Amino acid sequence: MKPRNHATPERGGAPAFFSPDVAAARRFYLDLNPPKRRKLAVVCGGLEHCTADYAIHRATFPFYSIEYVTRGSGELKLQGRTHALRAGRVFSYGPGVPHDIRGSRADPLVKYFVDFTGRDAPGLLRACGLPPGRATQVFPPHILAPLFDELIESGLSGGRGNTTLCARLLECLALKLADANAPLEETETLAFATYQHCRRHIEQHFLRLRTLEEVAAECHVNKAYLCRLFQQFDRQSPYQYLLRLKMNHAAERLQESGVLVKQAAEESGFADPFHFSRVFRKVLGMSPAAFRILR
Repeated sequence: MKPRNHATPERGGAPAFFSPDVAAARRFYLDLNPPKRRKLAVVCGGLEHCTADYAIHRATFPFYSIEYVTRGSGELKLQGRTHALRAGRVFSYGPGVPHDIRGSRADPLVKYFVDFTGRDAPGLLRACGLPPGRATQVFPPHILAPLFDELIESGLSGGRGNTTLCARLLECLALKLADANAPLEETETLAFATYQHCRRHIEQHFLRLRTLEEVAAECHVNKAYLCRLFQQFDRQSPYQYLLRLKMNHAAERLQESGVLVKQAAEESGFADPFHFSRVFRKVLGMSPAAFRILR
């Protein structure tokens, strides 16, 4: 079957498995009946702004699916367990997995979805920690939105290679999900809330902050505890995160005409340009001088 690519109104032209309780939607459709020999095939996806009455009750589903909430609230029943829906909540289902989704009347859901099939589909979900019938949380809550937007753009493009491109973007989405996955049990703890607070503080003040001791003091936590929080919820230490933000900022500045290495170093909180250059090389793999040539 030739791939189909088109945008449809929220109440017309959509497959029957979509809920009518959607106020606005941006969806794409590829081949809804792909060859069984395919390893991985995206069949459809999109972004839905749900109404106050949004509700889904299914005993099964013909495809594997990932849904990702970016705004609003609601309730999910999956594999006999009930989960609160909020920004950053991600869940999956598929053939033989009953699921019930209900939005909040006071705070309607906004969510992305992608439906797919193929021999590698179950393994893809397991590899990113989201086997069919599982829910998780990503941090930061909106980290997956750019990839979903790219997936929608590619699905709607109508290009000859968009079927393959969408499958590759789905794989990238799974990798990003695995990296941003924060187990549900841990996201409800005071420790995770503290980690979020510390991470946001570093993001907002990284140019001024110089040491791990400063970060810990301003976040009102012990330095050793701060390191344990990042070890538990992140894949880098708080100081590595601080340096990464500083060096990314410096790299942006060095791409601007007339900005000297000394100036970028001072703006990033380094009084010694030579120390700055060593850190820049360690984090980004080349010296500031070599990086400037790439401009």
